[in-house]
Amino acid sequence: MSDLARLSQEPAIRRILLEHASRGVTVQVVLRCFLAAFVLLVVIVVPPARDAPACLAIAIAYLTWSAVVTLVPQRLILYIWLALLVDVVALTAVTTIAGLSDDVSWTADILITGFFVLPVLAATQLRPWICVAVVVPTVAAFFWSAVVAQRANGEPWPSVLLRTLVLVGVGIGCILLTRLQRSRVDAIGDLAADRSALLDETLQVEDRERRTLAENLHDGALQYVLAARQELVDVRDDPEALARVEHALRETSQLLRSTMTELHPAVLDSAGLPVALRTLVESTGARAGLATSVDITSWPRDLPTSADELLFGAARELLNNVVRHAQASRVDVSLTLADGVARMVIVDDGIGFDLDEADRRVGEGHIGLASRRIRLESAGGSLHLARGAERGTTAAAELPLR
Repeated sequence: MSDLARLSQEPAIRRILLEHASRGVTVQVVLRCFLAAFVLLVVIVVPPARDAPACLAIAIAYLTWSAVVTLVPQRLILYIWLALLVDVVALTAVTTIAGLSDDVSWTADILITGFFVLPVLAATQLRPWICVAVVVPTVAAFFWSAVVAQRANGEPWPSVLLRTLVLVGVGIGCILLTRLQRSRVDAIGDLAADRSALLDETLQVEDRERRTLAENLHDGALQYVLAARQELVDVRDDPEALARVEHALRETSQLLRSTMTELHPAVLDSAGLPVALRTLVESTGARAGLATSVDITSWPRDLPTSADELLFGAARELLNNVVRHAQASRVDVSLTLADGVARMVIVDDGIGFDLDEADRRVGEGHIGLASRRIRLESAGGSLHLARGAERGTTAAAELPLR
């Protein structure tokens, strides 16, 4: 498997590669339309002495074909190079017919210059072998057309050979340019792969730290609190004081359990994201005095997915931001799974967010939300925040399942 094929297995990197390939196709489409218009204009302005209708029909068909290629769906972008062979055939056909049409004609002599555009069309590809597969027949077709056109323009053989040599040089340059472009895309892909690997490692380290902290809280502080509550059962000398202490210990134990759940919820492993998300939202709402609602009806029950950890981490960060900064009274959360894409939407009725303020906070080192966005994007997903029409904020996180 080539480096490009290997890198394209990662969703985020594949998106980068397709973006570069799409830009190349755009350039190719523009140049093809220019070449087709050039062929049609030559046939109309400088028509051959004979077979002009045939040349005109080919030119019109070629221009129509060029327009149709612009409508190629995104999923067929990897096969657009096949259109380059049609370019070679179309230009060769009209040039040959024009060259054979009469002993004196400038049509073929002008059309033959269009062959120099074909290697440039091929250079928009990310695969050098495609450029070679186009350049070789282009040079052969150019030489054949020049030989055929000798009857009309009387060009000497040295001139034909030298012009063919120039086209060979242009073709070699385009092949090397394709290799250069490919190496740059490979380098970008390698950097994106390294970035993704580092983010995955960071996420794993963070998850291990959260698990360890949750276990320490459970085995340490929480056990002492529970033991103290048990001891209070046997001591009732001061009922009011003991009641206050018991209440404080009860609240402390609940807070510790809530903290452990948010750090690493065991329910996420056992029952899946919907239950863990509901628990997180309800505990956050109870702690901050927020009215909450959770809609998980569109998510299959008891279905662990590759998106669970990332979406739960994003939800935890977004809800913390609501509690700290939004001044909201209500939070609504929805979770859906459709067409292999997980989507989570969190809506609050707070004061909304200020983009400049968010940038300033990132500059001060508050990178929690930014890091969540990067992690989602590295896995092929996204995180978007939008301010409501009147107030509040809508946060939408999407992630394709692996």
